[in-house]
Amino acid sequence: MERRTIFRGWLLPVAFVLPQLLLTFFFFLWPAGQAIYASMTRQDAFGIRTQFVGAENFTDLFSDPLYLDSIRRTVVFSASVAVLSMAVALLLAVFADREIRGRGLYRTLLIWPYAIAPAIAAVLWVLLLHPQIGWIGHGLRALGIHWDYKLDGAQAMLAVILASAWKQVSYNFIFFLAGLQSIPRAVIEAARMDGARGWRRFRTITFPLLAPTTFFLIVVNVVYAAFDTFGTIRALTRGGPGKATETLVYKVYVDGVENQNLGSSSAQSVVLMLAVILLTAIQFRYMGRKTER
Repeated sequence: MERRTIFRGWLLPVAFVLPQLLLTFFFFLWPAGQAIYASMTRQDAFGIRTQFVGAENFTDLFSDPLYLDSIRRTVVFSASVAVLSMAVALLLAVFADREIRGRGLYRTLLIWPYAIAPAIAAVLWVLLLHPQIGWIGHGLRALGIHWDYKLDGAQAMLAVILASAWKQVSYNFIFFLAGLQSIPRAVIEAARMDGARGWRRFRTITFPLLAPTTFFLIVVNVVYAAFDTFGTIRALTRGGPGKATETLVYKVYVDGVENQNLGSSSAQSVVLMLAVILLTAIQFRYMGRKTER
């Protein structure tokens, strides 16, 4: 039987809802509206005069080869971070789900990196990968491998992928472990009695049952890699060398803050906002179908 709370007046329900509505308005709707308006304007070099230009900023944006390159770069970066972080997290979750001594301690240690800020995570990887002072970087150079992510664009992209994926492994681990523990043990035991063991049981039984969790994490990881890795890139490579690690979110900062091109930067932020809305809509639609089934 469904239980409902019925209020005698309208004042108390409004008092409950009003704080959230105010937060949504001042921290989402109002900034989003300002960004949309700024994306249709253009300022002079001194920021004194503002001219309404309509959709010109968007047409200029998608005709700019540098912006198209940043889109391709972001797609590669986001896909790499999502695949790497989810694969490592799933492997760790499978081992942590077993009956082993001290597994509670292992789970706690695996969750800790999620509490580290992206910029701090980047600093940790600088201390590992720096060609002169980094433990890994110094070791690679000692082996005769020319490692210098400050000069090599491919190495710089690899560095930010590793740092960003490492930061996200803990988040994925929590959800994969919860998904594994929600699978009925009777199903696993039945598959084991039928002869399905090891990799075959995981591929045919376990992983299909993790499909909703996996799809949810794909969307979350893509959004994280595309929009929440600014601090990592800023602290590790500053978008360089050249523009080798300049993703979409970092280009918004460069054009808006460093180059003071507010119209183009606002247009880019609107494009990013639409991308987030699209990914969220796809996620809710897919998860809704899974729930109905």
